[in-house]
Amino acid sequence: MNPDLAMPEHRKSNAVKLSAAMFLAMALGACGGETQPTDQATDATSPAQEETTLETIIAGDHRTEEERARDVYRHPKETLEFFGLEPDMTVVEVWPGGGWYTQIIAPYLKSGGGKYYAAHFPREGASEYATSALNAFDQNYVEQPEIYGDIEVTALGKGHHIAPENSADLVVTFRNVHNWRSRETKLAMFEEFYRALKPGGVLGVVEHRADGADVKTDGSAGYIYTDEVKEIAAEAGFDFDQSSEINANAADTKDHPFGVWTLPPTRRSSEVRGQDDPDFDHAKYDAIGESDRMTLKFRKPIAADGALLE
Repeated sequence: MNPDLAMPEHRKSNAVKLSAAMFLAMALGACGGETQPTDQATDATSPAQEETTLETIIAGDHRTEEERARDVYRHPKETLEFFGLEPDMTVVEVWPGGGWYTQIIAPYLKSGGGKYYAAHFPREGASEYATSALNAFDQNYVEQPEIYGDIEVTALGKGHHIAPENSADLVVTFRNVHNWRSRETKLAMFEEFYRALKPGGVLGVVEHRADGADVKTDGSAGYIYTDEVKEIAAEAGFDFDQSSEINANAADTKDHPFGVWTLPPTRRSSEVRGQDDPDFDHAKYDAIGESDRMTLKFRKPIAADGALLE
């Protein structure tokens, strides 16, 4: 995304770092154009109202052919089922960016009376690019309740919360953890996810996976090691539930000249803010497809008596 961007808050000791991380992520383009705001068709019809399922929503004409072309790499049905998504849940999507998953999750929750929170970054002090992305999200999703239901936009950042405490059944974030560069920032993010989730609630993480390769560990290549994500989640209080290879891609060698963004859909041919190389040969990277990704499921613990573990 991105703005697949946003930032945390709660702990004062991390506030400055979080704010800095937000602007760094924005400067780097986050997931580099994966979630650039795009115009939605204004005449799109609502997904079929008779027996609305993930399949009917994923096949709905409110999604463009370009967006559907990514399904082969992102496996939305299998991924959301792995995380346990149900239509009556309260769900927070962290940094939804251009809304690729919003187009699936929000209509599904609308069909079953669920609640969708879109946790972006704060509007106050946002850059021109970030403001444009937020406005596009409003226009494409918030202002189309006939398709997406009653979306509530929140913020992950200083002085903000992504949802009321202990309210969410599921928090999901797709390809964002690498943007939260420092360990302190990652921890603060995960602590906010923990705060928002109900006891027993699920945190679902999909992220570009560094395992099996020698890549920079600061997130600048877009990849991160699975063990680091697990360690941060555990430090925030989560129990690891299970992992899945749904979004694995064994063809991804992770040694690309411009990091993960060399691959589709970004297809970068220069450094950040550099001049694209018109002679760059994309064929090798297009053949790889989208990145190798971890898919991890964590839970907020419940005590034996049903109370929240402290």
